[in-house]
Amino acid sequence: MTDMTAHTVSRETFFRRVWRAIWPRIGVKLGFAWVGLLVFMGVFAPFLANSMPLLMSKGGHISAPVLEYLTVEDVFVLAVFALVVVLAWLRLSSGKRVLLFLAGTLVAAVLANLLVKPPAVKIYDDFRTPVYTEADWRMMPPVPYAPTDYLRDYPEHGLEQPLKATDGRFHLMGTEENGADVFSRMIHASRIALSIGLIATSISMVIGVVLGGLMGYFSGVVDMIGMRLVEIFEAIPTLFLLLTFVAFFGRSLYMMMIIIGVTSWSGYARYIRAEFLKLRKQEFVQAAVASGLPLSSILFRHMLPNGVAPLLVAASFGVASAILAEATLSFLGLGLVGEPSWGQMLDQAVKSSTFNWWMAAFPGGAIFFTVFAYNLIGEAFRDAIDPKLSRNAGVGS
Repeated sequence: MTDMTAHTVSRETFFRRVWRAIWPRIGVKLGFAWVGLLVFMGVFAPFLANSMPLLMSKGGHISAPVLEYLTVEDVFVLAVFALVVVLAWLRLSSGKRVLLFLAGTLVAAVLANLLVKPPAVKIYDDFRTPVYTEADWRMMPPVPYAPTDYLRDYPEHGLEQPLKATDGRFHLMGTEENGADVFSRMIHASRIALSIGLIATSISMVIGVVLGGLMGYFSGVVDMIGMRLVEIFEAIPTLFLLLTFVAFFGRSLYMMMIIIGVTSWSGYARYIRAEFLKLRKQEFVQAAVASGLPLSSILFRHMLPNGVAPLLVAASFGVASAILAEATLSFLGLGLVGEPSWGQMLDQAVKSSTFNWWMAAFPGGAIFFTVFAYNLIGEAFRDAIDPKLSRNAGVGS
């Protein structure tokens, strides 16, 4: 009598298996913790660092000054964050989530531009007058200074070291050359670092997936022309192109995103091309072709989900590279004007006759830990996805 062994078929998805493989690593946990902290600071920056009260009561009237001064960008970021949280809880397919996210983002952008009308001028000195300081009660943000509040109503303002109290003011990370609080600017600069990394990488991924998919699926002449195009774009120095555009067209965050995205797609195209060359002869692809499905369905609904794994690894490194490019441009003094940036603050470390160590330590540390966190996450995904590395790890253990 033979024993019948019951085999249980695992219904766990590929991404869940990869996540289960990488999550026990301490480096991955630290990386996601740091990125999560940056996301939290970027989304809720107006409520974490601002010169105006969050809530206040005067004469029995309760008001929220910070809400009155929210910009279109602030409202848009909060709306997109809420949309992502809602979609994460809904039980929907990946395709439906992407479509809903794109539609919701478009609606949020239109409504924010139509409905949000903040005052044209912000005078932060007014929030330190008796009208606000002598209220019945008021609730201030954890960091009671806006990133562009240069404290001009104080007799002494400018570079100040951390933990130094002057005129009743206390700055945990000191102040920069114009008198603005460094901690506040660090918090608000996290939004620029994350946005330029994610949006630039998204642009390059879309271009790379489309062109790489066509190259891998058709091969032949299409592949040859596509590879020559890839080689041309790989030869373009992104930093020098950014410097050229800044010199001719001025400084713009959106321009930086587009240039970094348009010049960085070649690596993603190579990954997708290699995967599609392997997948195009598979039975499920041949079945989709025989069924008469349109090309877009074959490429992006059937083939892409089976070849997207290496793309996610490259994306994590791409975000880190985009953040470094923006920080480098700001360090050279060609970044955004008036907006806080880690690279811009790093540039102030050596501008005066003395070395301002806090202007080097805090922004430089933020750049280092952000790039390091994305690299840790990318390497963990690569080790979990690459079967050769997984096999070697199993042998070594």
